[in-house]
Amino acid sequence: MTESSQTIMPQSQLAEAVLSESGQNVNLCYQCMKCAAGCPISYEMDYKPAQLIHAIRLGMDDLVLNSKTMWLCASCETCTTRCPQEVDVAKVMDAVKITALRRGIKPAIPQIASFYRAALANIKKCGRMYELGMIVGLKMRTFEFFKDAGLGMKMFKKGKLKMIPSLTGALRTWSIFSRVKSIEKKNGAHDVK
Repeated sequence: MTESSQTIMPQSQLAEAVLSESGQNVNLCYQCMKCAAGCPISYEMDYKPAQLIHAIRLGMDDLVLNSKTMWLCASCETCTTRCPQEVDVAKVMDAVKITALRRGIKPAIPQIASFYRAALANIKKCGRMYELGMIVGLKMRTFEFFKDAGLGMKMFKKGKLKMIPSLTGALRTWSIFSRVKSIEKKNGAHDVK
């Protein structure tokens, strides 16, 4: 039997969803824990990245989809770089988030999901990150209007928050969003809210 014919295929529905969404086969993970050892956020996670991958493999959907781990992932890709099996752990985390949202499962840390939505809406509208607009969008989603107000004023005084967005590259960004939407529509994917 050749090495290429020894492909391990997913058994659980969640593992299949992750493979379909990200192209990552979680069954290649042999639990060396290098991903967890390098993760700068793992101390805050309820399950280390390797534990979450193992739970995916075991079909423990409820545990995985209700976990804080995927929402806390900073997408720094340290885990991906360290993986000897070349499993893109950051892509797995993204695929699990998408799967949870598609199944109607509320994020374990709603503020992080709100941040993602506000940042993406801001980039879609302005073509690049407009920090003040993103902060306003985030505050409207979370209703935490005065949280970090002192820090915001300090940043504004130092010129770190611009009053008017730069629309440089906005047309290119709008065309990217338009192309992605048409591809998703063609492939039958639905929006994740």
